Amino acid sequence: MKGVLTILFMMFFVGSMTAQTKDVEIKTSAECGDCKVRIEDKLNYTKGVRFAELDVPTKVVTVRYNEKKISLEEVKEAIAEVGYDADEVKAKTDAVKALPACCRPGGMKGK
Repeated sequence: MKGVLTILFMMFFVGSMTAQTKDVEIKTSAECGDCKVRIEDKLNYTKGVRFAELDVPTKVVTVRYNEKKISLEEVKEAIAEVGYDADEVKAKTDAVKALPACCRPGGMKGK
């Protein structure tokens, strides 16, 4: 009986831990591998984000985050603060200007 209760408790505990996380895909304006590093570094060191990985060819960043610690809008704002669009959230103008030319929108065209 004690073993059954332990198993039930473990199932409940693990279930409640995973229920707090959410996975999303966000379309960005990233252009290259340097953009990947900037976006992933920003998100992976943001409180509440558990995992972030940008696929450069598709410009889509996959983010796993804890909904109790950060909202989806805050995740998108973090991307915008680095200088990249995040779905409907536009990049911060000053941050875009601070990016190297190759990382600005359209920067990799013709290369």
